[in-house]
Amino acid sequence: MHEREKSDPVVVAGRPTNKAGQPAAEPVEPRTGTKGNAGQQSTHRAQDRGSVSQALSRVRNVAKQGKEEKFTTLFHHLDAAMLRTAFFALKKDAAPGVDGLTWEAYEADLDPRIDDLHARLHRGAYRAQPARRRFIPKSDGSQRPLAIAALEDKIVQRATAAVLSAIYEEEFLGFSYGFRPKRSQHDALDALMVGIAGTKVNFILDADIRSFFNEVSQDWLVRFVQHRIGDPRIVRLIQKWLKAGVLEDGETVVSEKGTGQGSVISPLLANIYLHYTFDLWADRWRRREATGNMVMVRYADDIIIGFEHETDARRFWDEMRERLREFSLSLHPDKTRLIEFGRHAAANRKRRGLGKPETFTFLGFTMICGKSRRGRFLLKRKTRSDRMRVKLQEIKEAVLRQRHQPIPIQGNWLRQVVTGYFAYHAVPTNGPALSAFRYHVITFWHKALRRRSQKDAITWARMTKLANDWLPKPRILHPWPSERFAVKHPRWEPDARIGLVRICAGGAQK
Repeated sequence: MHEREKSDPVVVAGRPTNKAGQPAAEPVEPRTGTKGNAGQQSTHRAQDRGSVSQALSRVRNVAKQGKEEKFTTLFHHLDAAMLRTAFFALKKDAAPGVDGLTWEAYEADLDPRIDDLHARLHRGAYRAQPARRRFIPKSDGSQRPLAIAALEDKIVQRATAAVLSAIYEEEFLGFSYGFRPKRSQHDALDALMVGIAGTKVNFILDADIRSFFNEVSQDWLVRFVQHRIGDPRIVRLIQKWLKAGVLEDGETVVSEKGTGQGSVISPLLANIYLHYTFDLWADRWRRREATGNMVMVRYADDIIIGFEHETDARRFWDEMRERLREFSLSLHPDKTRLIEFGRHAAANRKRRGLGKPETFTFLGFTMICGKSRRGRFLLKRKTRSDRMRVKLQEIKEAVLRQRHQPIPIQGNWLRQVVTGYFAYHAVPTNGPALSAFRYHVITFWHKALRRRSQKDAITWARMTKLANDWLPKPRILHPWPSERFAVKHPRWEPDARIGLVRICAGGAQK
C-alpha cells in the first residue's frame, strides 16, 4: 500500500477508508521558519499540538473499532509536526548520546534540523546510531546498564512511541501499569493494595524476571509487533534501533537479544513483549484454570500475583516458568518466591507455631500484614530500608561537599531533596519512616556544618531551628488507596462480590 497524504484517514488492512466522505483535517506540511523568531516558534508548537492530537485521536479510534486488524499505513504520521512535538517532550537536561548533541544546541536551529530529519526519514536515509552505555548503581550494590541514544534517535523514537501507544493502549490489559499514560506507580500500588485487602488473598507470588531488558528475544519482539503493525517502514525502524548496538570502548557491540534499557522506545517495546508472553496468558489462566480468586498487578517487569488457594499459586508458578521459557525469559530462582500473606496469614502462622507473616517489596515499599487500632487487618506500607539507606548515603556525601556554602543555599537544596522524597513516600502507614528519614538528614547536615572549622560549635537546639526553617515536616500526602482508586475507577461490575476490587486486580481491561 503506497504512502498516503497527511490528511488521509487511518487505513487498516482489509477495511475500507474510514469516514472518507468527511472533510479531512488541515494538512501540516514542513515549513522553514525564520531564525530567531520566537513568536513563530510558539505558533508552530500550538499548531503542532493540535495536528498531532487529531492524528493520534484518529489512530486511537480505529484501534478501538478493529482490535484484530493490522495498521498498514502509519509512517506518514511521523511528519514534521510530530517530530517537533516529540522533541519538546524530551528532557532538556538528559545526557547526550554518541553524537554529543544537547537539547539546547538542537533547539537553537530547530526547524531546519527537523525538516532535514523528516526528509531523511521519508526517503530512507535515516540511520540509527549506537547507544552510549552508562551504568547506574542499584540498591543491592550491583549496577544497571542504561543505553543513552543519540538525540535524533530519541526524537524519532518518541514520535514512533506516541503513534504506537495510541494503538496498544486500546489493547493492553487493566493490570498492566508500567510506563503507560495516566498510570503511575501509585496507581499500581493502589490497585494491589485494594485487591489484597478486598478479596480472598492468602498467598502472594512475587515474580522476578531475570535480566528482562537484556534477555528479550528481538525476533519474537518483531513478530509480536507485526500482529498489529503491518506498515513495513515502522517495523524496519524498530529493527534499526534493535540492531544499532551499544558503543563500548570505541567499538559497537550488537546483540541478538535485549531492547536497550533506558532508550525512549524501550518501555513500550517491553510492554508489548510482556503483553503477549505474560498478560494474555495470565488473564486466560485466571479465567479458565484458577479455582479461587486471583489478583494481578504488573509494573514493567515487576509482577505480583495474589491467590486464594496455595494449589493455584504453585500450579501457576510452574506453568509461568514454562511459559516464559518459550520466549527466552526465565524467573530469577532466588528472587521469585511464594509467601503466605493476607488477612488470615498471621492467625494461620501462629496456629502452626510460626512467626509473623513474611513481607514482600513492590515499587519501593515493603508490604506488611498489620492491624488497625481496632484490631482489623490492615495492609501497611513502609519505605524499603535498603532504598532509604542508599538515598541517605547520597545526601550525606552531598552535604559534606557543600558544607562551606552559605546556609540558605544548603537549606534550599535540602528542602527540595526532602520535598521530592516525601512526594513519593508520604503514604498512609509510612509516617515513622518519613520521620526517620528527616531525622537522619538533619543529623548529616549537623555533622557537615560542624566540620566547617574546628571552632564551629552549632548546638543541636540551633540545628533543630535550622531544620524547622528549611526542611518540611513529615506528613501524609497521599490518600488511602481505596479512596483514590474509587475516584479513578468509579465503576461497578455486577458479577463482582466487591465491585471495584475486581477491576483493580485485572478483572477489566480498562
